[in-house]
Amino acid sequence: MDISVVIPLLNEEESLKELHDWIASVMLSNQFSYEILFIDDGSTDKSWQIISELGHINPNVKGIRFLKNFGKSQALHAGFAKATGDVVVTMDADLQDNPEEIPELFKMIKTDKFDLVSGWKKKRYDSYFSKNLPSKLFNWAARRTSGVTLNDFNCGLKAYSNTVVKHIDVYGEMHRYIPVLAKNAGFINIGEKVVQHQARKYGTTKFGMNRFINGFLDLITIWFLSRFGKRPMHLFGAIGVLMFIIGFGFSFYLGLDKLFFNPLGRLITERPQFYIALSTMIIGSQFFIAGFLGELILRSNRQQQRYFIKEHLNLK
Repeated sequence: MDISVVIPLLNEEESLKELHDWIASVMLSNQFSYEILFIDDGSTDKSWQIISELGHINPNVKGIRFLKNFGKSQALHAGFAKATGDVVVTMDADLQDNPEEIPELFKMIKTDKFDLVSGWKKKRYDSYFSKNLPSKLFNWAARRTSGVTLNDFNCGLKAYSNTVVKHIDVYGEMHRYIPVLAKNAGFINIGEKVVQHQARKYGTTKFGMNRFINGFLDLITIWFLSRFGKRPMHLFGAIGVLMFIIGFGFSFYLGLDKLFFNPLGRLITERPQFYIALSTMIIGSQFFIAGFLGELILRSNRQQQRYFIKEHLNLK
C-alpha cells in the first residue's frame, strides 16, 4: 500500500465526511493505493457513527475507537501500530490541514529519501497572541534544546516512512516532539515543507493555553531522556559526587580548624559550615539513590497498557 493517512480526532462530527471526500479525491486523482485510519479519542458526539458509515461506503476507511479520551499521543501510537502504508501521513481532522499537500509529502519520502517530513504552517489563520506568539517561542526553545532545526514542531501534517513509525514510541504528550523522537532513534534525514494552513471551518479548538505550558515541561523531559534516558546515573551520580565533594571539603576544613588552629573556639555544631557540609552530603546521597533507582527502573522495563480500545472498524 502506498499511503496510510492517520487522523486522530475528538468531537469532529461536522468535518469528517468533508475531510474523507477530500482525501479520497486526492488519492484517486494521483492513483495512490491508500487507507484512512480515523482514531476516535473518546468522542462524545456522533464522530464514530460517521466513521462507521464512511467505512461501509469506502473499504479503505478504517477506525479505532478509544474507550475514553486518552490524548493525541496515544491516538497516534495506536494509528502507527496499525498503519500498513509505505508512507504514513498524519493530519488533524478539523480541515485546517490541506490533503492536497499529501502527494508532495509522499514524493519527498519515496523519491527524496527523507525519513520524516514535517509541515510548516508559515502563514497561519490563528490568533497571534493566543497561538502564534506562544508557538514561535515554543518552536525556538524546541530547536535550541533538541538540535532539530524545524520551524514548526507542532504542525499536525507530517509524513513518515513506515520504518520510522514502527520504531518510535509516542507516549504521554510527546506528539509535539515526534521529530525529536525520530532523531533520537537514529532517523536523522528530517525535512520540512511549507504547507497551506486553513482557518477552522467547524467547531472549536480542543487545546488551550495549557498545551504550551505542558509543551515546555515535555521539552525538558525529552531533553533529559535524550541525554540521560539510558544512563541516569551519569547525571544523578555526577551531581551526587559534586555535592559530596563540597560537603567533604567543608567537613575537612572544620576538622582541621578544630584540631589544630582553634581547639578552644566554638563547637563545630555552632558554625554554619557544619550545616552546609551536612546538607550537601545528604543531598549528594539522595542524588546517588535517585541514580540507582533510575537504573533499576530502566532495567525493569515493564510495559503498561496506556489506552483501551472500545471498537475497531475494518481492522484485523
